[in-house]
Amino acid sequence: MSKFFKSAAADLPASIVVFLVALPLCLGVAVASDAAPITGIIAGMVGGIIIGIFSGSQLSVSGPAAGLTAIVAGAIGKLPSYEVFLVAVVLAGIFQIGLGYAKAGIIGDFIPNSVIKAMLAAIGLILILKQFPHLIGYDADPIGDEAFLQKDNENTFTEIFKAFSRFTLGAVIIGLFSIGILLIFELKKVKKQRIFQFIPGPLIVVIAGVLLNLFFRVSMPDWALSGDHLVQLDAFSNPVDFFKALPSPDFTQVMNKDVIVVAVTIALVASIETLLSIEAVDKIDPQKRLTPTNRELKAQGIGNLVSGLLGGLPVTSVIVRSSANVSSGAKTKLSTISHGVLLLLSVLFIPNLLNLIPKAALAAILIMTGYKLAKVSIFKEYYKKGWSQFIPFIVTVVAILLTDLLVGIFIGLLVGIYFVLKSNYKSSIFTIRDENRFLIRFRKEVTFLNKAHLKEQLEEIPDNTSVLVDATKSEFIDNDIVDLMNDFIINAETRNIRVYIKYAGGENRNYFNDIAGRVIK
Repeated sequence: MSKFFKSAAADLPASIVVFLVALPLCLGVAVASDAAPITGIIAGMVGGIIIGIFSGSQLSVSGPAAGLTAIVAGAIGKLPSYEVFLVAVVLAGIFQIGLGYAKAGIIGDFIPNSVIKAMLAAIGLILILKQFPHLIGYDADPIGDEAFLQKDNENTFTEIFKAFSRFTLGAVIIGLFSIGILLIFELKKVKKQRIFQFIPGPLIVVIAGVLLNLFFRVSMPDWALSGDHLVQLDAFSNPVDFFKALPSPDFTQVMNKDVIVVAVTIALVASIETLLSIEAVDKIDPQKRLTPTNRELKAQGIGNLVSGLLGGLPVTSVIVRSSANVSSGAKTKLSTISHGVLLLLSVLFIPNLLNLIPKAALAAILIMTGYKLAKVSIFKEYYKKGWSQFIPFIVTVVAILLTDLLVGIFIGLLVGIYFVLKSNYKSSIFTIRDENRFLIRFRKEVTFLNKAHLKEQLEEIPDNTSVLVDATKSEFIDNDIVDLMNDFIINAETRNIRVYIKYAGGENRNYFNDIAGRVIK
């Protein structure tokens, strides 16, 4: 119990920050997906409470994801009704549980660190670029949209240029004031003050934004924000009406082929995005805890199953909310669960109060979250690591910015694999020449990937020389390499090339023919 209260001192304030970040994103993702706003809130609640309980991650936060908006919007438009779409969400959850038991979580272990770090930096830049229009009062695009190409026929960059000519003065003042508050809370002197360790800066920003806009209404009506510039949450007269309004799955369509295709698509994309997010969260966890990925897939499956039954959108682990959770000082999953409870309570009891929050204030919070993810120091760090690390990093960042999360990750992964292959191409075979003598040393593992390089080295060996093949450090030599070397040894006799083979004290099996030379033990 003492451990609970000890973590609660950090987790409860962090949950408020995550709640303030999650609220507009839940609504924005729902709008971008062509679904009712309440469906995003349901997904956020389930992601926090249900997945938070079953997940093995202490810091990951799940909810409706921007990466699924195109798939969800397309599915809702294609299927007969939203109730039929919910069946696909339920089935997707079941499929994900199956993936967990099939131990598919290992997929996340094959993503290079440079790509994972690039994903974090790219998400940070996207938050800054996408939220800037909202910061100055241009709210044509949903606040949760992260795709480069937008539904309003703009893209990330043209939207910013357009915002400069259509800004709202009241939003600019609130946005800049909010940024100022958050910067003050980042000062070391302020962080050391005990009271500010329990009062999150984003909460002060929201309160200040609401009060400032109310002041505008009374004293400067032309500056006051209303309509699309504020949070727009459905208000219910009582909790019973809320639960009555929740849509239910139409299970008469459970065998519909289109439903099954959508379910499989959601399950696969949501699982991949979750594994990427989990890998990224583990990287920024101050305690460097490792999340059991197969358990996470099962937890996500349970979450989608419950979300579909309650009428919500599909959910994944989401890096924006998770990074906000980490940067706010969360210690355990209590923060994640608490943020889900706050979403539920706010919808049931204070929707009208939430509808007073300016989007400019929320945009400021998201921009500061993005800044923490995309600091210049991260780019410098990977530049210093060399081109083999920096190029996959920067290509992934640019690809995500210009496409979307999954496409960008795929492009970055291909570039990362190229550099891994390039590095492995030469590193497993070491060649030295000393006049008419050659040394070919094999490293720990020599695979077919090294065949082309070895062939080049062998072709450069002239007639009337001697070659020592040192295989003492090799634990594995691919059959392709064995065949290539044996062909060389056979041909060496006709070229007056003496070949000597050296193995590790007789422990390794004799891979190569010794007809052209002798084996050295």
